[in-house]
Amino acid sequence: MKFVVLKHFTMNIIVFGATGSVGVQIIKQALEQRHSVTAFTRNPEKLIAFSSANLTVVKGDILNATDVERAVLNHDVVLCTIGDGNKGTVRAMGTRNIIESMQRHHIKRLICQTTLGLGDSRGNLNFVWKHIMFGLLLKKAFKDHQLQEQYVFDSNLDYTIVRPSAFTDGQITRNYKIGFDGNFKKLSLKISRADVADFMLQRVTSNGYSKQTVSISN
Repeated sequence: MKFVVLKHFTMNIIVFGATGSVGVQIIKQALEQRHSVTAFTRNPEKLIAFSSANLTVVKGDILNATDVERAVLNHDVVLCTIGDGNKGTVRAMGTRNIIESMQRHHIKRLICQTTLGLGDSRGNLNFVWKHIMFGLLLKKAFKDHQLQEQYVFDSNLDYTIVRPSAFTDGQITRNYKIGFDGNFKKLSLKISRADVADFMLQRVTSNGYSKQTVSISN
């Protein structure tokens, strides 16, 4: 798929799921790129290691619509990397709050991280991920992601849904595969958190993958 990368410029972004493993990577890289970053979290103390005039930390609960609406105001782009383990409710409900707040304040651009295996990317999974991990062990999380995506699809936002495979540690490589179809099998089904954050931040200043899902993996 072809897309045009716009000239880099700084943006006013907000990150939901800011203290999660991908969220922290987004904040780190966004600050290095000199974006103005708001980190939304229930636990601001987890971000104490970050010290930058370009970082604002907002304490709030993603399930509290008022907290979310106050935080969203005056941002250009919203990045969502909400996690919830395997509890099975926070991703979808939190994302719905984000979407409704964005709509009320006429903020259009949403970049939302879900998971490989949803929708037409199910064919990319091997037996273990398809039937054991998402079929049994992470069944609630998978269903939560399904509803999360549906809320995004049903919105009028300029969204990009990013579907990464299983997370690993490591540096940015930019060697990951992008946008493969559901029949593609030559995947390790792993990708570093740094690479996921890198790809999501590329979407901040690019017009590629508007109103689309995009799968990424090594």
